Amino acid sequence: MAKKKKQRSRKRSVEPGHLASSSGKTLRTYDVGALPIINRILERMRLSDILKQCLPTDDSRTQLPTQRGLLVLVRNILIAREPVYGVGQWASSYAPGLFDMWHHEMERLNDDRVGRCLDRLFDALDADLIMKVVRQVIDQFQINLDELHNDSTSVSFYGAYSEAEEEGRVRGRRTLAITFGHSKDHRPDLKQLLYILTVSNDGGVPIYFTSANGNTTDDTTHRRTWDLLHQLVGRADFLYVADCKLATSENMNYIARQQGRFITLLPRTRKEDQQFRKRLLKKPDSIRWDELYTVTKEIITKGKVFRQTMDRLSVSEEEMTSSEGYRLLWYHSSKKVDRDSQRRARQLQRATQELMELRDRLQGPKTRFRERSKVDAAVQEILEKYDVESLLPVDVLEQDKPTFRQASKGRPGKDTKYVKKVKKQFDISWSVDPIRVAEAESLDGIFPLITNAKQMTAEEVLRAYKRQPIIEKRFSQLKTDFAVAPIYLKSVTRIQALLAVYFFVLIVQTLLERELRQAMERAGIESLPLYPEGRACRRPTTRKILDLFDGVQRHELTLPGREPEVMVTDLSPLQKQVLRLLGISEKSYGY
Repeated sequence: MAKKKKQRSRKRSVEPGHLASSSGKTLRTYDVGALPIINRILERMRLSDILKQCLPTDDSRTQLPTQRGLLVLVRNILIAREPVYGVGQWASSYAPGLFDMWHHEMERLNDDRVGRCLDRLFDALDADLIMKVVRQVIDQFQINLDELHNDSTSVSFYGAYSEAEEEGRVRGRRTLAITFGHSKDHRPDLKQLLYILTVSNDGGVPIYFTSANGNTTDDTTHRRTWDLLHQLVGRADFLYVADCKLATSENMNYIARQQGRFITLLPRTRKEDQQFRKRLLKKPDSIRWDELYTVTKEIITKGKVFRQTMDRLSVSEEEMTSSEGYRLLWYHSSKKVDRDSQRRARQLQRATQELMELRDRLQGPKTRFRERSKVDAAVQEILEKYDVESLLPVDVLEQDKPTFRQASKGRPGKDTKYVKKVKKQFDISWSVDPIRVAEAESLDGIFPLITNAKQMTAEEVLRAYKRQPIIEKRFSQLKTDFAVAPIYLKSVTRIQALLAVYFFVLIVQTLLERELRQAMERAGIESLPLYPEGRACRRPTTRKILDLFDGVQRHELTLPGREPEVMVTDLSPLQKQVLRLLGISEKSYGY
């Protein structure tokens, strides 16, 4: 029978993996942490079974079941984020059974074998594998697919990756090009791959991912993505929400022809946008705005509850039509007014700073700017970089600067002749145009959405688009919580496989959040004391759940001729409550 060892501290009492022997007695200590919780999610996903079905047969060099090695990697990223070469050492502190492995298999868990596991995942990685995993998730966790959100982000790489600059083929499969492209990390100096993700509105659950060449543009990916989502959902009328790269005639018409629905942001480059803004400048009274709703935030001060207005959203009374015949709705946000104003001030400041630096270079004795065209180009580059061309007019001043040098070598004297040479010297001056700034201010807070969803109201369209940041949260978790970069792998095949592993990780962490929050709602629990000092947490995150169980250990005491006695760190009332909400038995911890 399992025994409990009274131990409330979350700090480890004994170093994990420790083995002590005395008088025939043996004591083994293992970490447990939140692994039983993660394992329950993985079991419901059937990720191990699906990988086993799809992966190629293991070879003799591996000496480790591939699917088990990959799932160790999934658990590591969720809990510890150790690099691949540190996975084996990290896992050694846990009981092998928590990884569905034996002791001898754990001893084989090194970076070389984990790398070979990634090789086998690459060999099996295709849309069908991702679909099988996602379909199981959808069925098991009853994910609603009526509204899907798509976006992409950059995964940057430190290093040359010269052998991966172009697409290739390895073992009959396509490898991606790690190359320069439009960096969403604002790191144009680094090569990258594009990570494309689609999530459900229902909990922000990742339901599809793919990676693409580093120089791929978003507008070329949407039709392929929509086709795969169509296949996954099994119908075409789901709502597809994406940012402005979706808003090309080719993309929108393609989805519309398939009876699909979309919502996206109209780019500033479209003539419809320019026409509306010109009209608003010339005849502001011609546009009438209807208030839709107000966003408020609850603030507690000295025991009293106040509601602070965060945003007021309005829509133009006049619904317009795009050149393709789709609905074009114009919105105004009071929060965006402040954001636009702050951004403009920031851009003007940065542009001014760079212009000052350029002027210093122009005045320097070793300046390379001796031609007017080069100066104009340098000025234009700065103005375009910060999008302030119309707000910050710059004048280029040109003057002749005479210089003299001796006509011949030697020490100068009274008869020394000098040669006059005239060089061009440039200077720049600028000032903020107050009229243009005032015009820009009158357009602050305005943004247009384009959609073919005829049955949705203007407010429903807006609320659907306002849920787009749910995918930005997943990207943030990918890059901060799970530290997807930098990637310390040289092989592009293993990199592509690792990005798929991160997709599985995102699914697990999202499902864990979703399961706990839904359980709290069903139980009528508004918050859990997960913050320091027991402060209330209304929307628990996976990180908070994992931290809550950090420090839970299992001790196995073996006596000669007797079955091992298991002693487990006493679970706190809060830990037990979380387990009950998640439907996980305390027996999973060894009780």
